[in-house]
Amino acid sequence: MTMINRAADIAPDSSAAEAAPGIVRVDVKVSTPAERNALSYASREKIYAKLAHGTFRNIKWAVMAVTLGIYYLLPWIRWNRGPSLPDQAFLLDFANQRLFFGPIEIWAQELYYITGLLIISALGLFLVTAVAGRMWCGYTCPQTVWTDLMIVVERFWQGDRSARIRLDNGPWTFEKVWKKTATHITWLLVAVATGGAFVFYFRDAPTLAAELIEGDAPALAYVFLGVFTATTYLLGGIAREQVCIYMCPWPRIQSAMYDRESLLISYRGYRGEPRAPHKKGQSWEGRGDCIDCKACVAVCPMGIDIRNGVQLECIQCALCIDACDDIMQRIDRPQGLIAYDTFRNLDAASHHERAPLRIVRPRTILYAALIAVVCAVMLGAWLNRSVLDVSVLHDRNPVFVQLSDGSLRNGFTVKILNKMHEARTFRLAAEGLKGAQVSIVGIGSGEPAIEVVPDNLRALKVLVTVPAAKQDDLKGAATPFRFAVIDASDGATTYHQATFRGPEHESEHESDHELGHE
Repeated sequence: MTMINRAADIAPDSSAAEAAPGIVRVDVKVSTPAERNALSYASREKIYAKLAHGTFRNIKWAVMAVTLGIYYLLPWIRWNRGPSLPDQAFLLDFANQRLFFGPIEIWAQELYYITGLLIISALGLFLVTAVAGRMWCGYTCPQTVWTDLMIVVERFWQGDRSARIRLDNGPWTFEKVWKKTATHITWLLVAVATGGAFVFYFRDAPTLAAELIEGDAPALAYVFLGVFTATTYLLGGIAREQVCIYMCPWPRIQSAMYDRESLLISYRGYRGEPRAPHKKGQSWEGRGDCIDCKACVAVCPMGIDIRNGVQLECIQCALCIDACDDIMQRIDRPQGLIAYDTFRNLDAASHHERAPLRIVRPRTILYAALIAVVCAVMLGAWLNRSVLDVSVLHDRNPVFVQLSDGSLRNGFTVKILNKMHEARTFRLAAEGLKGAQVSIVGIGSGEPAIEVVPDNLRALKVLVTVPAAKQDDLKGAATPFRFAVIDASDGATTYHQATFRGPEHESEHESDHELGHE
């Protein structure tokens, strides 16, 4: 395991060296990738990320606000599905084996739709990574979003980078105690809100919220609330970058998604080297634009130096771009010393050439085509989705019963699932068995009306009887037939294959005996 680049303590600003007139050189201890790889273990040193300002920081603010807003508010959005159904727009109703997504309802028998969505999500992640690196990690990953939120809380109570370092290095005064206490209490409140919002996805949010406050909620709800609270507090407030480096497998997989055309956050060494502080009045001839101020390191939430090249720890949040662009503007040099760029263009630019960006290429075409195929399959399955499901289970013990009049009877459990949001009436018949009589326990024989309430399943105990006079038509010990479930409103029929069991015919015994004798 490698050790991440860490931000060490800095000296007071008044004594810090200048990287350029009016620009303080941040004293950040950074190890190179080679040095990190040579270390088998190193204790964690806290990263004090400085607040960045600029385009990408604003984008991250917007993404954080949208994603957190969706997460916290989605369980409270209502959706009218009728009097007998839950009105929560997004509900994972495990108790009734259903998932509600607005107008879409997925039953347990249809979880292949969720599989399809997961496949599309994975392929979409591959596509985005192939085009623009770890944009998921840098902007929308829950670990990134909640870590950003926790840092906002920490910065609110303790100040920006320098103030937090001074506070941690100072003695335990009253100021330090109350600021640390306020920070951790706020983290816990955020964690409780996060855990609470998560459990609201599994049950009606207003009802569960009232039960949680009154102490009447199921014990399982309190258990999961506690688990999600603890993990949010630990992962977002305490572990932070350690999750991305040591717990998440994606940084180790991502390199397989890159190629020379992938847009990655890159330091343009051909422009920046040789780096050195710049003094007032000094010419820019014969040197690079990088003044070695380390502002890019100070704002990095992972504590790395992007000038060391592509690294496993980099989540491509682009805050180093904002920090560097700000410095370039202040020293009147062109922006873009750190920017999204491709390996191919970096190589070309070092020879004073320009390689055009190629988003459409075999790798991205393959990912896009696979996404289109999976979407088409799912759309076709959805358009042909039935609003009625029938399942049949034959009784196992006994498989058949011979009545006193010589008739044979088989027992079945027939389940009718009504996926529509209105009550429906059905009739049940057996086709393929001559003279067979169908009776439903608790309802009657013949073809009685079967009422199934909206969006629900009804299990029926069904008895199928074949009279003695018709048993010659049976095909030995197993005769195939089918149940027909007929909608009384429009006559639409759904079939399900079944098998009628009976004793073996004497001819079959004789045939088996002859084969054995031979």
